[in-house]
Amino acid sequence: MKEATGELNMTVVTIVLIGVIAAFFAFFWPTIQETIQDTWNDNTTSQSNVDFN
Repeated sequence: MKEATGELNMTVVTIVLIGVIAAFFAFFWPTIQETIQDTWNDNTTSQSNVDFN
């Protein structure tokens, strides 16, 4: 019985941690996505302004 309780505790801890990680990404995803998009646009702009002559 003691082993079953330990397994249940680990299952609950795992589910809670997955929920915390999902909530973190749900909260910060718009900022992360905007940063990636801005970096991509800056990189594209800087490469389109290069003179190869």
